[in-house]
Amino acid sequence: MAGRFAPRPPRPTVRGGQAGVPAAVPRQAAAPGRVRTWAPDGPLDLGLVLGPLRRGQGDPTFRATPDGSVWRTGRTPLGPGTLRVSAHGGKVRGEAWGPGAEWLLEQLPELLGAADDPSAFVPRHRLLALTRHRRPGLRLTRTGLVLESLIPSVLEQKVTTVEAYAAWRMLVRTYGEPAPGPAAGRMYVMPAPRTWALIPSWEWHRAGVDDKRASTVLRAVRVAARLEEAARMPPERARERLELVPGIGPWTSAETVQRSHGAADAVTVGDLHLPGIVGWALAGDRNADDAEMLRLLEPYAGQRHRAARLILLSGRVPPRRAPRMPKGDIGRL
Repeated sequence: MAGRFAPRPPRPTVRGGQAGVPAAVPRQAAAPGRVRTWAPDGPLDLGLVLGPLRRGQGDPTFRATPDGSVWRTGRTPLGPGTLRVSAHGGKVRGEAWGPGAEWLLEQLPELLGAADDPSAFVPRHRLLALTRHRRPGLRLTRTGLVLESLIPSVLEQKVTTVEAYAAWRMLVRTYGEPAPGPAAGRMYVMPAPRTWALIPSWEWHRAGVDDKRASTVLRAVRVAARLEEAARMPPERARERLELVPGIGPWTSAETVQRSHGAADAVTVGDLHLPGIVGWALAGDRNADDAEMLRLLEPYAGQRHRAARLILLSGRVPPRRAPRMPKGDIGRL
């Protein structure tokens, strides 16, 4: 978690101009999409809300363009789709393409935090109060899709984010399908469950994914329909269902429901960096472990994930005193 949110998530900035259609996109892909306009009931920062869905700068399923728009692809219950979101004058405009367009637009308000309640958070520390004041547009996204958050979270188990992001890029570009519509850049929809299941073992190896993580993904996609049902469950029940799959533990289930459910209390336990960051920010203790982190976050019960995000957004992290975790490359073995 810490590597993806600290110190600040990617945020699109408005510089004028319009996003052009890449030359490689077929002419028919530029057909007008379905459109929906929605007015949030408070401040909304697209970068803060949707940033957690981005898996690195080169994520083929996510783009932030210079005109301030955010593009993302998704494999919805109705099929693949592409969504472009832009905000102007207090209103949000969503435009979608592909078989999943209608589903993506129906889900648009929840994607942008309509189901989230920021007022439920009561700061108990000055740092969090100041950060919330400076970031009024923070809301917790809810995608309503489980597998698209679960698989990249599995790829991130016990490796650097650089390695995990590279694996995600390679696998999605190789086995996914081109995004429908005039997608910004070379965007792709992640593979269908059956396609994940058919990826040869040597291709996982080339992507730098070890057998343990690859096997976990394969076990998950075999029960993909049952896991997607968890999107309609409360976060704790959803986590219980996810953790029935061998290889999926509390860290992975928390990282998943934070995005699929907008779970405000799903704090990530088992992270390499997060306990030290929380401990340093709230108590000056860079050596805090999971138990100490949970103790410090106890005053925010019900909102612990939001508290952790605000800590990461504050930029108050302990100074580095050791080399970065070395990057492995099993693809060269």
